[in-house]
Amino acid sequence: MSEPSNSVVVVLSTEELTAAHRSAVIELCVAAHEMEDFRNLFTHIKGGGRHFLAYRGSELVSHAVVTTRWVQPDSLQTLKTAFVDAVSTLPMYQGQGYSSAAMRRLAAEIDDYEIGCLQTDIPGFYERLGWELWRGALAGRGEDGLIPTPEQRGVMVLRLPQTPSLDLQTQLTIEQQPERIWE
Repeated sequence: MSEPSNSVVVVLSTEELTAAHRSAVIELCVAAHEMEDFRNLFTHIKGGGRHFLAYRGSELVSHAVVTTRWVQPDSLQTLKTAFVDAVSTLPMYQGQGYSSAAMRRLAAEIDDYEIGCLQTDIPGFYERLGWELWRGALAGRGEDGLIPTPEQRGVMVLRLPQTPSLDLQTQLTIEQQPERIWE
C-alpha cells in the first residue's frame, strides 16, 4: 500500500512530547486497541522512547514507539534492540497507509540498533514491511535464569545493517522487565 499523500511522520523523543502530544497518543492508542491500559503508556515509557507520529493534516492518526531492549538469539551475543510498541491507528484511518508510513520511517531511523523486534497479533501487516516471524522457542531472561514463554506468539524481527546472521528457528530470549517479558 502506498503512503497517503497527506501524511507526515514526525519523530520525537519521549522527553520532547508535550502534554498535548502525550494526551493525543494515549487517546489514539485507546481508540485503536479498545484497551484502557494504554492510559498508563507513559508510566511504562518514562523516557528514552522514540515516537513516530503520523499526521493527516494536523490530526494525529497513527503512532509507534521504539525503546531499547536486549534480545539474544541462541549462540549469539546480546543485541541492542529497537523494541517497537504501541503501534496504533485511529479506526477510521486503518487500512489507509498511515501505520505503514510510520513503520517505514521507523525502520529507516533505527540504524543505531543491531536489530528490530516487536510482538503482534497481525504478523501479515509487518511481513509486508520486511519483518520476519521468529519461529524458534521464546523465553525471558530473569535474575534466576531463563523464563520459558511457550504460549508466546507473534514475535517478529527486522534485520538491520548491523544484524548478525540469524537462524529464526533457534531460541530467542529477551530481558524480563518488571511487568512483562514480550508484550
